[in-house]
Amino acid sequence: MNKKYFGTDGIRGKANVSPMTPEIALKVGMAAGSVYTSGSHRHRVVIGKDTRLSGYMIESALVAGFTSVGIDVFLLGPMPTPAVAMLTRSMRADLGVMISASHNEFEDNGIKLFGPDGFKLSDEKELEIENNIDVDVSSLAVEASNIGRAKRIDDAQARYIEFIKGTLKRNLSFEGLKIVIDCANGASYKVAPLTLWELGAEVVSIGVSPDGFNINKDCGSTSLNNLIAKVLEEKADIGIALDGDADRIIVIDEKGSIVDGDKLMGLIAVEWSKQGKLKNNGIVSTLMSNLGFENYLKKQKIDLHRTKVGDRYVVECMRENNFNIGGEQSGHIVMMDYSSTGDGLLAAVQILSVLVESNEQISSLCNKFDNIPQVIKNFKYIDSKNIDPKFIESLTKTSEEKLGKFGRIVIRPSGTESLIRVMGEAEDQKLLEAVVDDILIELETGLLR
Repeated sequence: MNKKYFGTDGIRGKANVSPMTPEIALKVGMAAGSVYTSGSHRHRVVIGKDTRLSGYMIESALVAGFTSVGIDVFLLGPMPTPAVAMLTRSMRADLGVMISASHNEFEDNGIKLFGPDGFKLSDEKELEIENNIDVDVSSLAVEASNIGRAKRIDDAQARYIEFIKGTLKRNLSFEGLKIVIDCANGASYKVAPLTLWELGAEVVSIGVSPDGFNINKDCGSTSLNNLIAKVLEEKADIGIALDGDADRIIVIDEKGSIVDGDKLMGLIAVEWSKQGKLKNNGIVSTLMSNLGFENYLKKQKIDLHRTKVGDRYVVECMRENNFNIGGEQSGHIVMMDYSSTGDGLLAAVQILSVLVESNEQISSLCNKFDNIPQVIKNFKYIDSKNIDPKFIESLTKTSEEKLGKFGRIVIRPSGTESLIRVMGEAEDQKLLEAVVDDILIELETGLLR
């Protein structure tokens, strides 16, 4: 099932370079719109975006595409990806669209699509849309009298804030907490600080001055130094880092230490297990989650179910097996009781609720297990989708043999960037570093010769 445009997280690429051009965005709007126009009702799509300069260009092209096939468009402006998913359901839309390249730098952009249920599209639907992109899209256009309308939804932020607050106990307050939040100069720069302030916290905000170019630049969940410094300077109780589209979260504790997605999922899962809220006594994560995390969950009598890397695979496993917590080490955390996709702000308020009710510090709450030494390195390779799987399989096997019985290697093409990602785990840090470096040499020798 080879797809031409869609990767593991929608369509993504450098702005104004195929496939992230106005022409293709227009065709995506027409193609997706034609797929989601069954029935006689007036069809609608909601569109959100992050703060990249190219967002205006892609948004305008998508609006033209959708309206040309008779679909009404509701524009949300800068909004987190999970807010788009939520509002797609809430507004009874046929389709939701998020314009974002997540944690990438401003030069990139992407198009993520959600079905009427708020979930990302299946491979089959994406292929159906792709097939329509590559035909003469002019045949999809409707008559002039049936062209769709476009309007902005002025209260979209307020709707999302109330949704987030509604996931908490009615009288729960964050009063007394001092929180530093880094919004990555991205989609959450308004809604995240305001939500925490409305819940009673003292909020110190950084990464809230987007200019079209500075999204994820030295800020957010992929660049934590400024947040760590601010937490220590302010003597804050916790630091929260979101990424450019706010679907992932990383926490900084009061001591300035990083708390990754594994430890955050562990905190929520154990708390929900105590409350009897954890479904089927298990959670879902990916191959990248640390073995120390898995061992900790076993001691708590909670099962860990692993999937391929990518939050869509986590969500698929959750839906198939009726689990209500899943996520990735990188900070995507999905709480299916409330949301259909990873939601950094939702995860933040759930973590903060545990913090408030425990009367502990975040460092003690999250420091329940030690990670097995883990190394992650990237190899830049443009044609990563065309790699011989047998080469990767053989390289993985020989590398794991070097690490011994408890070693683990994962080599995989990135679904969002022109990279091959190499992850290794082993008790011996020095040996692990050497084996991963050897893998990078083997990749260069085997792929670039």
